[in-house]
Amino acid sequence: MSKKFKFIFGALVIGFFIISSFLSFGVNLYTDWLWFESANFSSVFKTIISTKILMRLVIWMIFSLFLLLNLYFTKDKVIELLENAEEKQQEEESTVVELNQQENKYTQFLSPQRLNIIYLLISAVIGFVFSSISLDSWKTILKFFNATPFNMTDPLFNNDLSFYIFKLPLFQLGYQLFSFLIILTAIIVGVIYFITSSGNSALRKISSSHKAKNHFSILAALFFAIKAWGYRLDMFNLLYSDRGVAFGASYTDVHAQILALKVLAVVSLVLSLFIVVNIFIKKFKLIAIGVASLIVISILLGSLYPAFVQQYQVEPNELNRETPYIKHNIKHTQQGYNLDKIVEKDFPVSENLSYEKIKNNEATYNNIRLWDPRPLKSTYSQLQEIRSYYTFNDIDVDRYEIDGELRQVMLGARELDQKSFANQSWVNKRLNYTHGFGVAMSPVSEKTPGGAPKFTIKDIPPQSEKIDITEPRIYYGEQTNEYVIVNTKAQEFDYPEGNKNKYTSYQGEGGVKLSNLLRKISFSIKYGTLKLFLNNDITSESQLMFDRNIKQRVKKVAPFLEYDSDPYVVVADGQLYWIQDAYTTSNMYPYSEPQRWGNYIRNSVKVVTNAYSGQMKFYIVDESDPIAQTYKKIFPNLFLTKDKMPQEIKNHLRYPEELFKIQANMYEKYHMKDPKVFYNKEDMWELPKENYAGQSINVEPYYTLMNLPDDKEKERFLTMLPFTPRNKDNMIAWLGGKSDGELIMYRFPKSKLVYGPRQIESRIDQESSISEQLSLWDQRGSSIIRGNLLTIPIDESILYVEPIYLQSDQSKLPELKRIIVAYGDQVVMDTTLDRALLRIFGVENPEEILEEDEQQQNVPIGTLNNQLLNDLISTYEDAQSELKKGNWESYGNKINELEELIDELRENNQIESKEQSQ
Repeated sequence: MSKKFKFIFGALVIGFFIISSFLSFGVNLYTDWLWFESANFSSVFKTIISTKILMRLVIWMIFSLFLLLNLYFTKDKVIELLENAEEKQQEEESTVVELNQQENKYTQFLSPQRLNIIYLLISAVIGFVFSSISLDSWKTILKFFNATPFNMTDPLFNNDLSFYIFKLPLFQLGYQLFSFLIILTAIIVGVIYFITSSGNSALRKISSSHKAKNHFSILAALFFAIKAWGYRLDMFNLLYSDRGVAFGASYTDVHAQILALKVLAVVSLVLSLFIVVNIFIKKFKLIAIGVASLIVISILLGSLYPAFVQQYQVEPNELNRETPYIKHNIKHTQQGYNLDKIVEKDFPVSENLSYEKIKNNEATYNNIRLWDPRPLKSTYSQLQEIRSYYTFNDIDVDRYEIDGELRQVMLGARELDQKSFANQSWVNKRLNYTHGFGVAMSPVSEKTPGGAPKFTIKDIPPQSEKIDITEPRIYYGEQTNEYVIVNTKAQEFDYPEGNKNKYTSYQGEGGVKLSNLLRKISFSIKYGTLKLFLNNDITSESQLMFDRNIKQRVKKVAPFLEYDSDPYVVVADGQLYWIQDAYTTSNMYPYSEPQRWGNYIRNSVKVVTNAYSGQMKFYIVDESDPIAQTYKKIFPNLFLTKDKMPQEIKNHLRYPEELFKIQANMYEKYHMKDPKVFYNKEDMWELPKENYAGQSINVEPYYTLMNLPDDKEKERFLTMLPFTPRNKDNMIAWLGGKSDGELIMYRFPKSKLVYGPRQIESRIDQESSISEQLSLWDQRGSSIIRGNLLTIPIDESILYVEPIYLQSDQSKLPELKRIIVAYGDQVVMDTTLDRALLRIFGVENPEEILEEDEQQQNVPIGTLNNQLLNDLISTYEDAQSELKKGNWESYGNKINELEELIDELRENNQIESKEQSQ
């Protein structure tokens, strides 16, 4: 194979990879533009892309020009090398003519005339390569130029906090880039000087070369000048020091480290001037003394002196020395996590609760959550997935007005699981099976006699007498991870109906229209398929939906926000929407203790996504957040104000669980406001433990609809968590997050024992009648699941409720079989919450009360049984009819209804037998 052929082949391969890379980049850029345009956020795309391009161009230009300028300093040395090489060739003997001819080719190629172009190309290529390190910093640039003041200052330097949040990150980026540029340039020119001074005495030649020394002197002077700036920035970074007993600048940082950094900055700046002066006076000793001084001062003042102060001044008097800085840490951490806004109240625990008082707290009583989302997901899967290709990703908790009353409910979206298709053809995945269908919903406090949830919305298409759903189709959700093409000649599968299927055609605006050849080519390259051209069902009106997963969609539009991991589905105005909580965060809030997202967090944005069209709306719900206001300045067409949010959506906003967990974890420590108590950790709290599925786990936050102890006028939807003292099991307080964003904390009296969840769990285990029954059920072939232990404040008392589920190992269908209620020193278990409450409060004639409440306005049990028998007969006849038609799904549903009716009849007969025996 000839050299010429190898060269051409290599050039073609390299060219192919270069063209492929640029083509792939161009296709992704173009399709992303189409995606943003279809989502009505093209202005966001333009802002992000233009900032990235402009920033890269600026850094490319700076890097390239700086490198080019420094390379030109080496030009004389390279020319000198070339001239020496030519002279050497003329003196060589004829025995090495061929070798010299080869060398002569290189010397001719590296002629002085071409050197400028070569330097320009080298500078441009290196500058372009290293300019990519700034691509992720576009947010830093935009926030710098659109900063919003906090109108609060730090206690050390008295700068507005916006300086640290918006400006300091850009200064740090600039320092890193310029330091790197100088070091990179020094390496490159050093290599050139070494090559041009080749031989055994190369280093000696470099050191004796005035041009090389002057060049390195200029670079060194620039480096130490930049280093002085770095020391100044390090002073600000002391606000994030972890040296002391609390996060932030400590006594040693303020009284020793700042002094060291000031001195080092001055010495570094003076050293930079010495190096420049030395170019003219040729006193290298000045530079040597300066460098040595910088090293010695760095060791003595930068390391040894702070260590001395810490060990001999701070540690013997740590509390006294660190108290002011502990105060700063407490104050700013509470500000960073919004803990300073918590409304604290005392909760005087008494034991005067009664059945009547519970019933009087109607909102609390009617919404005691008996269904735990974890086992309920399995129940929904068994009862409401209907087909194997449907799935419930999770079960959400919300509240809806039902029959004029606000009720807490559980609901889940029935999404399409493309991985479960038996036939994984391209047509099935892309054209036919495109969307999920509807939701299932059930009240949190109701169950059938058989232990199943009572569905308010069920089946396909959604059946409900309480809540209307006019558009149940889900094209955008948590499981929509594949692209699909809609509005084609091929009808989309809609939902199953007996042995037949219903079909539909998409009528919305979601997706990108394949309206021209360029779009088809681009998406064919993007997804590596020619089927977009070969399939006859795809027309110019067809719409390609991609990036449909709602978590990916919102992050693609606004990657500068953090997002809650649990979006939840909402039924509003007959349509399905997803609500996602978005957070503005920063890791640059002075003195604030950091966690995984930084040390500042606000739930300032709510994102609402239409499940049918995929349209997203970003609402700012916290106008007081400076970070949110800064983003609004950057993207004025992205954010809407809260007053633009439809009331139907506002009715379903809730306090985000993930933020609540972060705040609760921080509040374990930062509820202590006294520096001495904080230092000694005298009052540390922790989250209590509970039993779940045989394991001891931390109590999870749970949503509830209730009357607050001091506010009975209106029911509140809130998430809550109890606290216990560190290494103790008694309950000390509980924290609640209201749907309007307010945090409220009730403290229990320290002088009185209030049982914590683990203590209640232990008492349940010690109650022989309960433990025996649970052990009996938890035998081979079935298992017991103990749900959330709910801590419910009512009036001035605490009621504990724990649901018990029984699950067959074969069916994986958890059924709610028992309710455990604990109050005071009593623990009881019964089939319903009402029965358990009546027993625990020792109410006389409980069956009469139950009959009045449960049997619909005192209808005699015998009459109810007659109604049940009629329902049994009717349901049985319907089941036989469906069996004859071969509608196996409907037949199974009717059989389930029969089982529920039989259980209810059996329970009524037991009540009747007891009454007769009395």
